[in-house]
Parts: sequence; structure tokens; C-alpha cells
Amino acid sequence: MVIVFSFVAITLAMFVIWRSSDGFEVASAYLGRNLTEGVRGATINAIGSSMPELFTTLFSLILLGEADNFAFGIGTASGSAIFNGMIIPAVVILAVFAVGITTKVEVSKKVILRDGIGLIIAEIILIYMVSGNNLGWIHGLILMLLYVAYILYMFGTMKPGANSIPQDNKLDFDEKKTTQPPVYVALLNLDFEQVFVRKSINTINAWALLIFSMLIIGGACILLIHSCELLAGELGIAPYFIAVVLAAAATSVPDTILSYRDAVAGKYDDAVANALGSNIFDICFALGFPLFVFTLFNGPISMAPETLANVAELQISLLILTVLAFVIYYFNRGLTKIHAYLLLGLYLIFIAFILSKAYALAWAIEVGQLLSSIFHYGV
Repeated sequence: MVIVFSFVAITLAMFVIWRSSDGFEVASAYLGRNLTEGVRGATINAIGSSMPELFTTLFSLILLGEADNFAFGIGTASGSAIFNGMIIPAVVILAVFAVGITTKVEVSKKVILRDGIGLIIAEIILIYMVSGNNLGWIHGLILMLLYVAYILYMFGTMKPGANSIPQDNKLDFDEKKTTQPPVYVALLNLDFEQVFVRKSINTINAWALLIFSMLIIGGACILLIHSCELLAGELGIAPYFIAVVLAAAATSVPDTILSYRDAVAGKYDDAVANALGSNIFDICFALGFPLFVFTLFNGPISMAPETLANVAELQISLLILTVLAFVIYYFNRGLTKIHAYLLLGLYLIFIAFILSKAYALAWAIEVGQLLSSIFHYGV
């Protein structure tokens, strides 16, 4: 019964995160309406859809015990990064094929090179950080500064005015306002867009929508953390493993839906840039900011040897899969169904490894030892 309740609660949290992220994305899209495609996907869209990872890491540091707090956050952020790099591009490819838009998804090499290399650099830096015995505020600050450098580079290389949305554009909002449900109905449906933007969107109600959506997402993340912890206890495994699989997938729902919408609209650069940009945000800010704030007031975080070994294996897995995905994206003239199935296969292998490692199966332990040896050799 507890297991069923936990899955129901995780599903509920996932639904609330998804619906709340819709409002966040509408607001952030309006506020970032003058950014170019690719830049908008990697910044505004990526940050908006990655709020769940940020809140999950932040609240897990506060709510969980010392042994599991930051490991849960790393598991969620890194697992989400693998989900974004494998599942989202596969969904994008299969979706556009299914609706007959194209038979080949072509993404700007510049976008792939920019975001792919940025992500690989961020992952390598994180690997070096977790190799130490303690994580402190300086490590969180370095990660955040890395993200700031990425953002500055993005805006510095953005072509002025290219593909920007005109100031008088209402994001087709007025067309959707032919019928307006009562506020209480919109609240019950978690349609916060209908609550805060009754006639037309503007800067004031866009900010109100964005902030309120963030608060609801934060509440859903607290439910997600407690549900994952409860489920882990019933299954007899560390919460870290549940975070890598279920929490990561739950917090990646907004990224998936946003990339799907961009792809169907023909915005392939934004669809892929959102996935890669979300990963950079997850590694640099969704981990860096909570780590900085928590350790600034509570001192350094120390992870137990077993937890550190699991985190090391995850980080090496993330780096390997990121490099493989980068090769698939960059060294092809277009992404096809074969690439989609390859990405899905890689993700399923990863999930099989994580679940087998959770129950200490022999083959997973051997693979884990190999990954750990790569980790220690690299650092």
C-alpha cells in the first residue's frame, strides 16, 4: 500500500510540476520575447523548464539527512541531464516524423557545438569537484560563475534582432481568450495563465504568473522528495537511486513538453538547445546555487564513501553519454529514426544499470567498479 501511495504521490507531483511549468513558460517566453531562436531555447526556455531540478536540489538539502541530502540533488540533476540528452531529442525526432513534418531533423551545428561543449566542460568541472572529501560554498560559487560565463557568451554572440518577436506580439494569447473560465475553475485546473492573464499579457502580470508558478513548483518538489524517500524506504534502497530514475524523469517533464512544442512548430534549434541548455543549468545552477546557500550557513558537505562512489559512477556515466550524444548530434547531417532509437537504447541501458546497482547485482557492481576506476584515474 505504501508503494502504491508513493507512486501516486510522485505522479501527482509530476502532474503539478507539468501544469505549473506551463504558466512559468508562458511568462518567461513573453519576458524573453526579443531573444533569438537557439538563445531563447538555451536560456529562457531552459531555465524555465529546469526550475523543478533547482527546487528539488534545494529542498532535498534542507529536508533529507546529511548522508543523502546533496546526493539526492546530484542524482536528480544528473539523471535529468541524461534524460534530457537522450529522451528529449528522441521524442523530438519521433514526434516530427509522426505528424509528417519532416523525415530528418536538422539542427544548427553552431547550437550543438556551443551547448554541447559547454555541457561537457561543466560536467568535467563537477567531476573534479565531487572527487574531494568536502563540498563547500566555493564549489557552488564556481558552478554559478560558470553558468554566468555561459550566459554572457550566449548574449555576446546573439545576432541583434534576428528571429526576435516583435514588441506588440502577444504570443497569440488574445486568440486563446475567446472564452475565459472563472478564476476558481482555472485554479482547480492548475491553469495559472488564465488566473493571472485575463485579457492580454504584459510585463506586470507576466512576472506575477512567473513567481506564483515558481511557488507551486516548489511545493510539488517537496511532495516529490518525500514520496521518493518513502518509496526508497519501502524498496530497501537508497533515495539516491530513486532520484536518478523517478525524480529525474518527473522534473524533466517540462523540458520534454517544451521541446516537443518547439519541434512541432519547426523550431528545431530551440528544441535541442532547450535540452542541452537545461542540462547546463542543472549542472551549474540547479546544483551550484543550493550548494552555495546551504554550505554558506551550515558548513561543508561530506559524503560517505559509498555515496561518493555512487555519485562518481553517475558523473562518469553522464559524461560518457553526453559525449556519445554529442557525436550523434554533430556528426550527422540530420537526425533520423535510427538516431532516436539509438538514444532510447542508451537511456534504457543506463536505467538498467542504475536499478541493478541499487540491488547490488554482480554485473552492475563490475561496471560500477570500472566507472569508478575511470573517475579516479581522471582526477
